[in-house]
Amino acid sequence: MEQKKISWKLLAFMAFSTVWGFGNVVNGFVWFEGTKVIFSWIFMFALYFVPYALMVGELGSAFKNAGGGVSSWIRETMGTKLAYYAGWTYWACHITYIASKPSGGLKALSWVIFRSAEFYDKLPSVYVQLATFALLLIFCYVASRGLNPLKKMATLAGSSMFIMSLLYILMMFAAPVINPKADYVSLDFSLKSLIPNFRLEYFTSLSILVFAVGGCEKISPYVNKVENPSKGFPKGMIALAIMVVVCAMLGTIAMGMMFDPAMINASKESSAAYAANGAYWAFQRLGQYYNIGDTLLIIYALCNVIGQLAVLIISIDAPLRMLLDNEDTRQFIPKKLLKQNDVGAYTNGIIMVAVLSGSIILVQSFVPGAAAVLKQLTKLNSVCMPLRYLWVFVAYIALRKAGDKFHAEYRFVKNNTLAICFGAWCFLITAVSCILGMYSDDRFTMALNAITPLVLFALGLSMPLLAKSEAQK
Repeated sequence: MEQKKISWKLLAFMAFSTVWGFGNVVNGFVWFEGTKVIFSWIFMFALYFVPYALMVGELGSAFKNAGGGVSSWIRETMGTKLAYYAGWTYWACHITYIASKPSGGLKALSWVIFRSAEFYDKLPSVYVQLATFALLLIFCYVASRGLNPLKKMATLAGSSMFIMSLLYILMMFAAPVINPKADYVSLDFSLKSLIPNFRLEYFTSLSILVFAVGGCEKISPYVNKVENPSKGFPKGMIALAIMVVVCAMLGTIAMGMMFDPAMINASKESSAAYAANGAYWAFQRLGQYYNIGDTLLIIYALCNVIGQLAVLIISIDAPLRMLLDNEDTRQFIPKKLLKQNDVGAYTNGIIMVAVLSGSIILVQSFVPGAAAVLKQLTKLNSVCMPLRYLWVFVAYIALRKAGDKFHAEYRFVKNNTLAICFGAWCFLITAVSCILGMYSDDRFTMALNAITPLVLFALGLSMPLLAKSEAQK
């Protein structure tokens, strides 16, 4: 019996809930001077996100039976050694992501309990980071017992966060009608308030936007399940891009009605405070407009607590399994890392996660202020996480260079040269944004942004050498 195909509209909504979140709106607003981010969103969607999503569609169509995602695409086009490096990159990028999740969970929990930013933000960084490290160790232990009790809760929290982000936009636009006497910020739509200042800070923050729009390769398994893939998939991806850009712009305008960018950028401390607390303040103020107190804030913060901690467990477990379960690339990994316990968890791999992510957490004990830690982790993630997207573009270039060797039901563009140019363009945007994103006027932050990916890269190179030495013995 033939499986029922999904419509391009359903695909667009599935992808939208996977790719987009309210945190992206907040980060764009805080890092790019409020409504000035609208210009950057349009540029990022038109020249990066749309071709990226359509390339993913072609790769998914060409390798519809390959279950390993990007690693499988690289293996098919370029061999097992590079497939190992692609798998390693995907896993290594999650090290910084894992380091940020306990901090995010504790911050959300502090909002649930205290309903303000003051208590958490005034705590000395060393105490917060020690608590964060302890939380990481607890969740590493849970992952080592093969227990993933929060997977369903992660899905539920993710769905509710997605609904809350849409609800925020709708409720904020309705607020002036329902409560016209409330305190709103007057929006300025003059050209001056919409065109960014193309200074060094602007270009070194672009990685935040690249990080926000990436990750659509997660939906590649659905390419061949769409009705008429050659037409249905690009329709779905274009619909996704339109939905995301509309939400980004409407979300930015909604935040612009609440917060004055001049207040956000008044000092480094206020910028860090808004980066850490902007989403919570947004829902708190929205509740005040509707005279329902902190109800919306508590719902949002609770969803975030569950979401952050559930994603923490999944991020410890799933990327590690993707790397170590792969029979094709196991030859490049030392046998000690492949050790499993009685419930099938990779114990030494989880220890390595605890050591690497724990090091990032403990190093940040020297950062002044808990809010500054969260802002720094956002930037570190924006430097490291997009590095995995580079393999998508490498795989795409290799696919098009292979000519007719691989059959794809759907082609992004017919002309091979043009297709390769698109792949190279997106690779360049990603690489340059990550490299520029490492820059900071704070030496400690800049060192952390540069050293972290270099250490992870060096570790990835050393694994095949250790495996080879082990085999020779």
